[in-house]
Amino acid sequence: MNLNNDDIESRIREYFEQNYEMLRLEGGHALAPEFKTAALDQVLLYWRRLREVAEKVTDTEVLLNLPKLNTPKGREFGIEGVVDIVRQNDRTVMYDIKTHEADEVRRNLTDYEKQLNVYAFIWQKLRQQQLDETAVISTAFPESIKTALRNGDDKVLAQELEKWEPLIAIPFNADHIDDTIREFGETVDAIESGEFAPPSLQKLRGKPHGMKVIFAVQVCRNCDARFSCSAYRAYAQSSRGNQESSFRQYFMNDFGSEEEREERVRAGLDTLPAFEE
Repeated sequence: MNLNNDDIESRIREYFEQNYEMLRLEGGHALAPEFKTAALDQVLLYWRRLREVAEKVTDTEVLLNLPKLNTPKGREFGIEGVVDIVRQNDRTVMYDIKTHEADEVRRNLTDYEKQLNVYAFIWQKLRQQQLDETAVISTAFPESIKTALRNGDDKVLAQELEKWEPLIAIPFNADHIDDTIREFGETVDAIESGEFAPPSLQKLRGKPHGMKVIFAVQVCRNCDARFSCSAYRAYAQSSRGNQESSFRQYFMNDFGSEEEREERVRAGLDTLPAFEE
């Protein structure tokens, strides 16, 4: 079946709605309209900018598994990851799709290199498969594209898409693999030992190395447990205005009026234990 670009984007929208409904029914959570629109935009723009790569993918969502590892405290665990593979002209490329901005990936290349190198190790050494290149695909688009979308300016959007470089090559370095596996093991030990101490409020308000925004926005905003975290609650309560809007957006739009939703959020926050720095 030969589909033109409009047909393909129509299919993408259709599949997006189907997946969204399935996830909503399975998880019991819905997205606020603006977040749902942003998610669809990200999928569509990924297709428009990286169509050439997407059409070459030969193996999608390949599950990689490194089992029977041991933590520093002797617990057994395994590492799993999902990647896409492109095999073309006797070359094999592994892609790891991330929702982070490309500039953030480039500023923190070592962190992404460690993870992808473990996947490359599994692919090459355990699966005995050829691998010539590894790369990260960053689906989060830059501010210039967001602005063009908000303004509805298709001409500027097309120009900014051409400038966008979401494909980041990752060098393969086997020397990092043991350290990365050990770090995974330390995290497993912390989880199994019930060590869930929140970071300090000072850390939430600071900008870690390589980040353009504060920790609370860059990291906490993407954490499903943030509304159960005393540090994030303290941050939200002390940061009225734009930051607190994420709390309001967390609740569904049909839960009463704006004033009622605001009062519900504040009342819930005030009944929870205070955070001590």
